[in-house]
Amino acid sequence: MKQAVHFGAGNIGRGFIGALFSQSGYHVTFVDLAEQIINQLNEDHSYHVKLATDQQETTEINNVSGLNNMTQEQEVIETITNATYLTTAIGPNILPKIAPLIARGISQRVQNTDDKLYVIACENQIGATDILKEHILENLDEATKEKLDERVYFFNSAVDRIVPIQDNQGSLDVLVEPYFEWVVETSEDIPSIEGMTIVDELAPFIERKLFTVNTGHAVIAYFGYIAGKSTIDQTLADEEITSQVQETLKETGDYLIQQYGLNREEHLQYIEKIIGRFKNPYLNDGVTRVGRAPMRKLGPEDRLVRPATEAKKAGLSYTNLAKAIAAALLFDFQEDDEAVKLQGMIKEQGVAKVLKEVSGLDEDSGITKEVIKHYESLK
Repeated sequence: MKQAVHFGAGNIGRGFIGALFSQSGYHVTFVDLAEQIINQLNEDHSYHVKLATDQQETTEINNVSGLNNMTQEQEVIETITNATYLTTAIGPNILPKIAPLIARGISQRVQNTDDKLYVIACENQIGATDILKEHILENLDEATKEKLDERVYFFNSAVDRIVPIQDNQGSLDVLVEPYFEWVVETSEDIPSIEGMTIVDELAPFIERKLFTVNTGHAVIAYFGYIAGKSTIDQTLADEEITSQVQETLKETGDYLIQQYGLNREEHLQYIEKIIGRFKNPYLNDGVTRVGRAPMRKLGPEDRLVRPATEAKKAGLSYTNLAKAIAAALLFDFQEDDEAVKLQGMIKEQGVAKVLKEVSGLDEDSGITKEVIKHYESLK
């Protein structure tokens, strides 16, 4: 049977990428530190993916197993040597940590076989596979690097599926929204995977997704948090917040339309489709889950600051994005380490200096001034 190794056995890994590999006839080996999940995968070799709909349609996922990347390093290496695909869904910040182990697997692989390996980081990050590749190469000697050509391929991708935090009560089953998108950038003829879309240029897809889905999700979460809402769908029941989300996504849309020549009417329909997905009550998605890690989400290349800076460069409006950035700065959820750290930084340094350090915005920039104005009015 064809082999795929997937780093990240959490709900996204099991409910999205891993499930697609299984449905495409692959044995999927999940690699993770979560011992309970790994043990259960090895005991059951199957689980169910349930759709967040009235009917909760269910698909059984088979031919799965697990490995612990801390205690079973050699087994992970052996799995990499036999796999056709290596994918991740672990969070961009973890990629450097798993790169040395992947490098060891690739190093052993290229000594033993000319078979092709396709590496795809399925993360909410522009150029995530490029980032992973860079860290892998740092852990390979020159002789091994010379053997990678036409043996190991690295493809960037864009992924989109809402998988809410859920209490699985010891079950491997995962609840996911019906909609998903997995777009992979390559001109190579690669083995077909059910649900994977191949494109020659990824940038329009990944930026459309990041600056509509991820931006929209974050805006809902931060304004919902300020308004004392519990879930994303409850937040969108507030017409004022829904209007704020729409206006913010029109700003990101103006940039995307200008940058990539998108059809305006089609993109506005896409925005409404995304907001409709967020209204799904069966997801029961918490605003604190979606808003978590605000410092990462306020990064210069991430969902709020990047479209604002690009809009400013293009001479487009960014006032609603600035208001969303201000709302993110007010996310003070005490159970989120980044939120606590961010509030401490604001208290010590002030908003302008924090935006300089966290978001790469000059203290006297137009965006910073606009953010501070909204910050004061939202407090």
